[in-house]
Amino acid sequence: MEPAVKYRLIKKDKHTGARAGELITPHGTFKTPMFMPVGTQATVKSIAPEELDEMGAGVILANTYHLWLQPGEKLVEEAGGLHKFMNWDKGILTDSGGFQVFSLAEHRNIKEDGVRFRDPVSGSTMFLSPEKAIQIENALGPDIMMSFDECPPYFETYDYIKASVERTSRWAERGLKAHQNPDWQGLFGIVQGAGFKKLRQQSAHDLVSMDFPGYSVGGLSVGESKEEMNRVLEMTTPFLPEDKPRYLMGVGTADSLIDGVMRGIDMFDCVLPTRIARNGTCMTSHGRLVVKNAEYAHDFNPIDPECNCYACRNYSRAYIRHLLHVNETFGLRLTSYHNLYFLIHLMQDLREAILEDRVLDFREMVFEKYGFNKENARNF
Repeated sequence: MEPAVKYRLIKKDKHTGARAGELITPHGTFKTPMFMPVGTQATVKSIAPEELDEMGAGVILANTYHLWLQPGEKLVEEAGGLHKFMNWDKGILTDSGGFQVFSLAEHRNIKEDGVRFRDPVSGSTMFLSPEKAIQIENALGPDIMMSFDECPPYFETYDYIKASVERTSRWAERGLKAHQNPDWQGLFGIVQGAGFKKLRQQSAHDLVSMDFPGYSVGGLSVGESKEEMNRVLEMTTPFLPEDKPRYLMGVGTADSLIDGVMRGIDMFDCVLPTRIARNGTCMTSHGRLVVKNAEYAHDFNPIDPECNCYACRNYSRAYIRHLLHVNETFGLRLTSYHNLYFLIHLMQDLREAILEDRVLDFREMVFEKYGFNKENARNF
């Protein structure tokens, strides 16, 4: 049977591990590398689906854990699945809920059968297993589903992480067996192992042997340094198949996106662009700009003069600052739109650099304009 989700490698940069390709899903084919906006509650905060389409988004995320709690996967299934429920006819990826269970829930009790925990909202006792997570994702109906994994703290002992990796591999196999719709939903495996090379490679080997249609690198962007993240990617991606997509979970700063692509990653997601937008922080071609600051009260330039997004074409820093200060939601809609557009188009520009074998020059240019620390990447 043909996998529901496939990857086509088009070009590799001559000097780095950067890949330009295509992610082929039941709801369209999308160019990679890509940034995927996060729609936790089946909506990207303050942004309409039509606006996401307009800015060039291809795949967006929804959160299994939160949708399981509200409104419930059965209601979403009754509505015809997430695509119809949220009026999005392109790609959708759901996480497994594992990260939320391990980061948000109280009084977790991890056993081989799954995790029992207290719901932080209702206070009731909940249970999530690999089979239950897959059942929920099958009902939600995304194009791409994530395996249920254990998400241990990054700075744990080798023995703790080893036991966690082995459990994640067993859970991945159970989830694969529970998957009901492999002909139209692709299930990805999640590589764990914290900062331990041997365990990252063991996790990758275990999951690759199960022949998932795609693989993600989990357990990063949780407090480790940029250098540490890059090191983990360098010791992980060489053990993942060339002909399948690679997804780095929870990463959304411009420097980490570029450094991740240089190490063979194709897909990224993060709540960062919309979260900081709500506080008036904007990503620009010259670094972060906090448009709420007093210095922009009489500044009638766009957020970023080099940006062609709807917000930058039509509104000034002074106007957007005013909206944010009087708590008008249109202000946070404009900053959110801009930040998402910025990252989506950064990835599009990086793809062009891959096709033209100038990724290192592209990185140098972006890091120079941003003022990023250029030493965070290894010498390719």
